[in-house]
Amino acid sequence: MEITSKESSWKKEEEEEEAKIQIYKYVFGFAEAAVIKCAVELKIADAIESHGRPMTLSQLSSALNCSPPLLFRILRFLVHRGIFKQQTTAEGPIAYSQTPLSRMLTTMASLLLLENSPTMVAPWHNLSAKVKADAAGHSNLFEAAHGKDIWSYAAANPAFNTLFNEGLDCNARVVTLPAILGSCRDMFNGVGSLVDVGGGNGTTLSVLVKACPWMKGINFDLPNVVSTSQEYEGVQHVGGSMFDYVPKADAAFFMWILHAWDDEECIKILKNCKEAIPENTGKVMIVDTVIDEKEENKLLLDIRLTLDIMLMTRFRKGRERTGEEWANLLKKAGFSRCIITPIVGVVPSIIQAFIS
Repeated sequence: MEITSKESSWKKEEEEEEAKIQIYKYVFGFAEAAVIKCAVELKIADAIESHGRPMTLSQLSSALNCSPPLLFRILRFLVHRGIFKQQTTAEGPIAYSQTPLSRMLTTMASLLLLENSPTMVAPWHNLSAKVKADAAGHSNLFEAAHGKDIWSYAAANPAFNTLFNEGLDCNARVVTLPAILGSCRDMFNGVGSLVDVGGGNGTTLSVLVKACPWMKGINFDLPNVVSTSQEYEGVQHVGGSMFDYVPKADAAFFMWILHAWDDEECIKILKNCKEAIPENTGKVMIVDTVIDEKEENKLLLDIRLTLDIMLMTRFRKGRERTGEEWANLLKKAGFSRCIITPIVGVVPSIIQAFIS
């Protein structure tokens, strides 16, 4: 059906009217994260969970030692976004109950508090300076904000180091690893030893080794990271730099690591992995974002594109990659082939690379 000029004009007017309202979503875009952080810090979800049933405003404000009128406004905001539910009790007052999303606030609290901490938020405020002034993309906004890159900052600030590792481990333990072990456990078959490169405090590897007890694990990260790691059965902690070497194992594993580095740096790391694994049977397993602009799940695509911008604020040359870019990168590092497998329902994919 042909669209008349009058219909086209109406559509344009509707879009302009909608834009006048929608603009406020972006003006106050920070507010949603701030209120959710507030809910986590107050432990609203924890209180309802411990209570075992929906709680009234009076019960919640008493349990949390909060101002009832202010807490009401926070809860109203969160109910509107589907994070909590409200219902009428037999006694009359409205009560607040949990949702799957509010329970995730509890389990993912460490990651949320990390990403919304002043340390992590500060570099975002200079994003335009990086885009405008650094055509080569080599400036480090985190370093500009804090005087050190993120790794040196973590080494010098034990409290942040703990927050950083707990946040990343929380994401792995709650979301990513269950999805991997639920749908891709077969990729660990025949792997007698696995080195987790950039494995943090070893939580990820401990989960993998427990799920695949035939494997022995080597948790490889910077000395200041592994020095504070707890001991796990079947996991050996090794301190060092992946730019110098990678400990020998049947297979190498990366999770959310290579996206922090540019192609040249990744090739160096991957070549070190190639030297560490058997030529005929060894492989590298990479859990990382793969951007596909044709992705049908628009929420997943939006998160992946957001992560790409996040890397601009955090690392000198970090970036997310498309499937073609991952394949080209691995070929330059000396791997003959790779297999990219999306993990259903989560942000990253699994990229398996083989020497022969």
